Amino acid sequence: MDQIVQPAKKNRFVESLKLPFQFLVLIWVVHLVQFLLGLDLGFLGIYPRAFFGLKGVLFAPLIHADFPHLIHNSTPFFVLSAMIMFFYRKVAVRSIIMIYLLTGLAVWLFARSVFHIGASGVVYGLVSFVFWNGIFRRNVKSIILALIVTFLYSGFFMGILPNQEGISWESHLLGGIIGIFTSFWYKDEIERDEHKEIPSWEREPKLQEDTFFLDQDIFEKTKEDRIKEKDDDLSDWFSSGTFR
Repeated sequence: MDQIVQPAKKNRFVESLKLPFQFLVLIWVVHLVQFLLGLDLGFLGIYPRAFFGLKGVLFAPLIHADFPHLIHNSTPFFVLSAMIMFFYRKVAVRSIIMIYLLTGLAVWLFARSVFHIGASGVVYGLVSFVFWNGIFRRNVKSIILALIVTFLYSGFFMGILPNQEGISWESHLLGGIIGIFTSFWYKDEIERDEHKEIPSWEREPKLQEDTFFLDQDIFEKTKEDRIKEKDDDLSDWFSSGTFR
């Protein structure tokens, strides 16, 4: 049995890395093209409350200002999205897409009127999603993952503070809020390994009535009921005519 389970887990782990890796390749290719050709793709970012800025909902997470910006977002995105793909398979793709799109829309609606670029808002959404799953789902797996994320990315909290030069703190804050919403939205879609096991004593069949030494209703009968039963038995005996 173990020989079957181990390859299955290995395949599941490899599958969980595919989407995060493909996204990483995409954003690195985009940035390399921008760097090598001397382009400035910032105009593809989100520009709040302007129709032309809506395209940034799709493209902003793909655009980064420089290599440090790109590297800073690449590692946490890969780790968090792979974690979600592996441990929350049932809702992983839908959750990541929801965080991606709703974070962009929230930035377009509420952020400052400047171009917002980078995948950091999505990263904050993923951090928030994993953390709040531990609160909404309240099982051992989700709580452990929430603690791991807290340990790894507790410093991200500083990123939501306002008035930081050159940082879209609105993307961070709104991404975190969208992560909470997404976690709540999918909280009832429980994974197979999150179901609580029924204790063995609750799984055992109940004793049948005929296994009891005394009739179960013997203590429920009144004195009048027992006298009536005795009279009925005597009447049956007399009517049968079997005297000796």
